[in-house]
Amino acid sequence: MISIVHSQIQSAAFSAVRAFLGSVPGSSYPAASRFFRRTRGGGFSRVLDSIRLWRYLVINSIPLVPGLSACSANLATFAVLLWLPFASEVRAEADPLRWTNPILPQRADPHVTFHSDGYYYLTATVPKYDLIELRCARTLGELSSSEPKVIWRKHDHGPMGAHIWAPELHFIDGKWYIYFTAGSAENKWAIRPYVLEGTGANPLEAIWVEKGPLKLGWESFSLDGTTFAHRGTRYFVWAQAEHGVKGTNIYISRMDTPLSLTGKITLLARPDHEWERRGPAVCEAPAVLIKNGRVFITYSASATDANYCLGLLYADENTDLLDSASWSKLPEPVFKTDPAVSVFGPGHNSFTTTPDGLTDILVYHARDYEKIQGNSLDNPDRSIRAQAIRWRADGFPEFSPPAADGAYQIQK
Repeated sequence: MISIVHSQIQSAAFSAVRAFLGSVPGSSYPAASRFFRRTRGGGFSRVLDSIRLWRYLVINSIPLVPGLSACSANLATFAVLLWLPFASEVRAEADPLRWTNPILPQRADPHVTFHSDGYYYLTATVPKYDLIELRCARTLGELSSSEPKVIWRKHDHGPMGAHIWAPELHFIDGKWYIYFTAGSAENKWAIRPYVLEGTGANPLEAIWVEKGPLKLGWESFSLDGTTFAHRGTRYFVWAQAEHGVKGTNIYISRMDTPLSLTGKITLLARPDHEWERRGPAVCEAPAVLIKNGRVFITYSASATDANYCLGLLYADENTDLLDSASWSKLPEPVFKTDPAVSVFGPGHNSFTTTPDGLTDILVYHARDYEKIQGNSLDNPDRSIRAQAIRWRADGFPEFSPPAADGAYQIQK
């Protein structure tokens, strides 16, 4: 209940600020106007940081704006002041090194990218598997209060009509791309990877166009595609079933455009360990991190319940990434359920950084309880979490243990 009231007060105060600034001639206070109007998703903390500027505007603008009375100005001020009891929470959200876990409830398969415009962009799977939404904020903490924008909905018939999973936003050669997984309306398990292309500087306002399925080497259950560039070459990494074999493997291929693959396809990993075969035999959801002279690929294994966990592949960055001999797989999971902190089934991660680029961050989903009623895929309670990655002396990432729910602070 408190969070609902908090949200209503925040919304009312934000609306009052924007309405007031809309009535002030931009030429009178250009800096202030730009300051507030630049806000996108969770940026209201800057209002509190600049409360003195706000008071100055209210007091000094009454004679400048026709019809603006002291009473209406005071009402606008009051709307802002109502929000002051929550100032400490806002300042916490505005700190790029601090957030609260979970960041978002009932969202899975999170993908967070920090763009050159200084904003974090978040995509994730929604519980009904029926649309793609995008959130934007200055900090990871502010993503929790940012408004989602629906940029695409599933089809009523045919391909891309069911199981809309794992959207990832990428900026490639001046355009935005979203890679996602979808089944058909008639057969939700006819899972394939698809692409949306968006034009415009701001992906929230981009014009999105369907670019169809990505053509892989063969037709079978395939999902969770991601892309990365290394030394001038762009690659695509994904999960797919072999013909006649249950389960999914991890593959890599070169891309000649953001919409097409070229050349050979290389198998990187099969679910051959016991911890990769708890429930279905699964290696899926690859995510790429390049650091310390190596290319690391995390992947998720086993069923989407408390057995879900992360494995790790790695290759020397100077080797041929399309040569299977370049890659090694660690024999044990690197991130898994920890009942001590009530984190169950952590997985399907992405990587991002702090705004200064100095700290790598693991973003993932998990549940806060173990026992699931019914099919785990029908359960909506996966939530998005994040924590800093530690780097060992040997150059490998250390992900464990999962962070407990509550305030999380990266130590400077």
